[in-house]
Amino acid sequence: MTTSAFLDTNVLMYAFANQASSPSDPRTQKAEQVLSLGGVVSVQVLNEFTDVADRKWKMPWKSIEESVHWIGLLCGRPVPLTDETYAAALQLSKRYGFRIYDSLIVASAIKAGCATLLTEDLQHGQVIDGLRIENPFLGP
Repeated sequence: MTTSAFLDTNVLMYAFANQASSPSDPRTQKAEQVLSLGGVVSVQVLNEFTDVADRKWKMPWKSIEESVHWIGLLCGRPVPLTDETYAAALQLSKRYGFRIYDSLIVASAIKAGCATLLTEDLQHGQVIDGLRIENPFLGP
């Protein structure tokens, strides 16, 4: 059974870029549109979002918490990072040569039953164990 698309951290970062002290990015509008449709995220994605918002963007904690709250409303409960997910990620890293963090995203998307992973970090069009990688920022 497949569900909504799995959203990688970069989709969330672009969606909230206007709230940060970073300059506007042309991908922001597309990311906002994608996020408004909902999707699936993992605990890892929320951790990465929080780290960048705090460390790089210097967002106030209240703003970070509000952003994560909105992500939860749109995406529901995040996929947990489990021993099973980690083991699957290790196999993906060995098989495809991905960094472990990318493999954890792919493994979480597969575990969640998603048909699509929206990210700019992996090869657009690649299919991994039934999961299609799509870069939502390509094209017009």
